[in-house]
Amino acid sequence: MQSFIRFTDRLALVCAVVAAAFVAMAVLIVTWMILWRALGNSSFWEIEASVFLSIAAIFLASPYALRTRGHVSVDLLEAILPDRATRPLRMFAMAIVAVVSAYLVWEGGKMALLALHEGERTPSLWAPLKWPIFAAMPLGMGLTCLQAIVEIARLRLSPPDAR
Repeated sequence: MQSFIRFTDRLALVCAVVAAAFVAMAVLIVTWMILWRALGNSSFWEIEASVFLSIAAIFLASPYALRTRGHVSVDLLEAILPDRATRPLRMFAMAIVAVVSAYLVWEGGKMALLALHEGERTPSLWAPLKWPIFAAMPLGMGLTCLQAIVEIARLRLSPPDAR
């Protein structure tokens, strides 16, 4: 079990690095766009590309945010509850995260498969396919669901008084 937890933690870190690279690429694209347009030129792809990269980064960074507790959590309740109640509260919160993430995997997967099957494209001049950006949701949320399950296992394996 410990090796699976370590593997999942490493996978979350890899996803975070990829997400950071996507954000950096989006920033570079927007910077290039500003300079290019300041020189009097025109282009049509950069806004959509930077938005797609940003959306993918959000979903890919989600497992790492969950692992590092960088998400919205119930810290206030944990602060006022006795130590023996914080573990069940965290386990409950992680179970909710797993269920919601699994639902988003299902719905996002349906969206991505439909867009892939129909060859759906954006209405812009660039007209990229939509399925790759739609696929970011089930991929990121699937990994987030897996990370939530690992967090539950980590809580179960840790000593009762550990925080």
